Amino acid sequence: MKQTKRIVLGVTGSIAAFKAAEIASGLVRSGACVHVVLTREAEEFVTPLTMQTLSRNKVYRGMFDVPESWDVEHVALADQADLVLIAPATANVIGKLASGICDDFLTCIVTATKAPVLLAPAMNDGMYRHPIVQENVAKLKKIGYTFIGPREGRLACGRDGLGRMCEPQEVVAAALGLLQKKH
Repeated sequence: MKQTKRIVLGVTGSIAAFKAAEIASGLVRSGACVHVVLTREAEEFVTPLTMQTLSRNKVYRGMFDVPESWDVEHVALADQADLVLIAPATANVIGKLASGICDDFLTCIVTATKAPVLLAPAMNDGMYRHPIVQENVAKLKKIGYTFIGPREGRLACGRDGLGRMCEPQEVVAAALGLLQKKH
């Protein structure tokens, strides 16, 4: 990557959130400037300190956290982003985005950005195959969002099925590929 690209990495509440640490690290190693946004649910799986250490930037958490500068931070991040990546993307966040619901820092950024959006779904196979989730995925694809995965494999519930988040190196490669297409 010739010039530093700004990537907003959204992490949502899934057991696959542990993979976001390796994704952040891989993106930083590739030369990207990574800004992590953790949902409240994501903080049950990964800590802000972990993500801050790996991204080398402040971690954004809540809409009403005290800002470091006098910007409307979710709009500033949305405007500055070259890519917004959500990994893992739960059925919940996919549904919110497809419905235009902006009730947290992450969904506000995604709705405000003009940057490409990449989602890496992670959920139970029954959830992923549910007609409403599939309709939401199709709706987001129709407006230009890109998806990577999910893959078949061992799920947190103990069975094998479609819903496993792609491996971190696949997600990093997809993100870097989208950035190259953009320019």
